[in-house]
Amino acid sequence: MTVAYSNIPDTLPLNLSTLQLTDEQFYHLCIANPEQPLELTAAGVLIVVSPVGGESGNKELELGTDITIWNRTAELGKVFSSSTIFKLPLGSQRSPDVAWVELSRWNALTEENRQKFPPLAPDFIIELRSRTDELPELQAKMVEYRDNGVRLGLLINSQDRQVEIYRLGREVEILPAPSSLVEDLPLAIDCGDVLPGFILNLDRIL
Repeated sequence: MTVAYSNIPDTLPLNLSTLQLTDEQFYHLCIANPEQPLELTAAGVLIVVSPVGGESGNKELELGTDITIWNRTAELGKVFSSSTIFKLPLGSQRSPDVAWVELSRWNALTEENRQKFPPLAPDFIIELRSRTDELPELQAKMVEYRDNGVRLGLLINSQDRQVEIYRLGREVEILPAPSSLVEDLPLAIDCGDVLPGFILNLDRIL
């Protein structure tokens, strides 16, 4: 038997709202299935996230590396990979592809909260659209991040060669390639209002 994988979505929603998973139960479910990334919506829908392919995995690492290099010099916060799940204020539990939390907010957490799923919204996140991701679902997720207090969120849409910029309290800004928010760079975003001095160059990504 031949199984075709080309049309399998990157996320599979399972409605478990009637089970009313507690935070602790969801945490243990994730720990018991470390090879299977999971998310939980505020409505109790369990999201089974499939592994990404080579290109998406490389781009995720490139983005995370850029922010990590900046952060090692700035020493202003903590950078997190896509394996980190955050308990957002409005009830969902999500794992952005890249996340950054300002240092004083991170230090305010208890040791237990740091060891488990941090109960806060990151200050900055990136979501990278992979080949089979449905754009409306990712856009809804970005709005959710913003509603939970994420100050700056970037949805990088490689298929359409554009970036959607979500800022707290502002309308979504769409930046098509090769336009730029930074002079002399073909496609770059100045993140200085949240990450002081950091410019994200997306030339390699898009």
